[in-house]
Amino acid sequence: MSKAQSTAFEKVRARGGGDQGVSLTDGSVRALVALVARDLALPPVDGVDPLGSREFYQIAPGELSTSGDTSALIAYRSLLQAGPVDTDTYFLSLATLHRARLKFANILRSQVTPTLEQVGPRGLLQYGDLSTKALGSLLIARKWLFDIDNRSAQETGNLFEPIIAGAIGGVRVSAASSPIKRSGTGRGRQVDCLRGQSAYEIKTRVTIAASGQGRWQEELAYPADCEASGYAPVLVVFDGTDNPKLSELRDAFIRHGGKAYVGEEAWAHLESEAGPTMGLFVDKYIRDPLDDLLVQTPTDLPEVSLLIQPDIIHIRVGTENSQIYRT
Repeated sequence: MSKAQSTAFEKVRARGGGDQGVSLTDGSVRALVALVARDLALPPVDGVDPLGSREFYQIAPGELSTSGDTSALIAYRSLLQAGPVDTDTYFLSLATLHRARLKFANILRSQVTPTLEQVGPRGLLQYGDLSTKALGSLLIARKWLFDIDNRSAQETGNLFEPIIAGAIGGVRVSAASSPIKRSGTGRGRQVDCLRGQSAYEIKTRVTIAASGQGRWQEELAYPADCEASGYAPVLVVFDGTDNPKLSELRDAFIRHGGKAYVGEEAWAHLESEAGPTMGLFVDKYIRDPLDDLLVQTPTDLPEVSLLIQPDIIHIRVGTENSQIYRT
């Protein structure tokens, strides 16, 4: 195992920052090794007990673990020796996905319940529609759901970029070490994925609502800065829903000598660049689950209820129930 592979392995295992950060146990690493070996049709790894027939998404994040008489590091080394050249990228991508799911489970358990002082002024818009007590409860529940949704968007963005970068054979680059310089300041720009002379901007979607005029001008300046720095800007947006903002951004990338892949073109580009091994990962763990959500989600939504108690939140969707145990 190379030094770079060893460093990447230890990094993905290490506890993330913040109170909600997680680390991967030996048992979870062995389980991930078993899953990767099964996915790639490799022989079972010695010293790793069988995981069974369940797939990754059928196992609750906190329960993804298996025993064995070998350490996580040795199991990982054995996997790399048996697999194709990009087995390490496949494993690290799956481990990154697992860490994100573990962290989000922590967020659900510990996201602070908002106070009425934070949201009370919004009640003026509906004051009198419900009793004062009921309206206050509604405002708190609504804000908690908004906070959770906002955190899920952040975590999804943090998850997508390194996986997509790894899949197409590039690397994420921080602003401090970036070769893409900002016009007028010379400071570096963070790059989602740098591969050769191509500087990728990866987005799950572009909405019609600007996040602020200054921020939007930053978005539009990215392809110009790439061109001025000697790199070709590449835009990848997986949601193909068209709107004026997306069209404006796409035109800017093309105008500055770059390319833009949106919707199906984005998926096709990703799969063509990923190669057979990482192409399998993208289909199995990203594309297929998202397509399943699109197909299975009904147009007429079922009844949804939420009961928030101090130590547990009960969620009911149609006839199905779920609980979030709070800490």
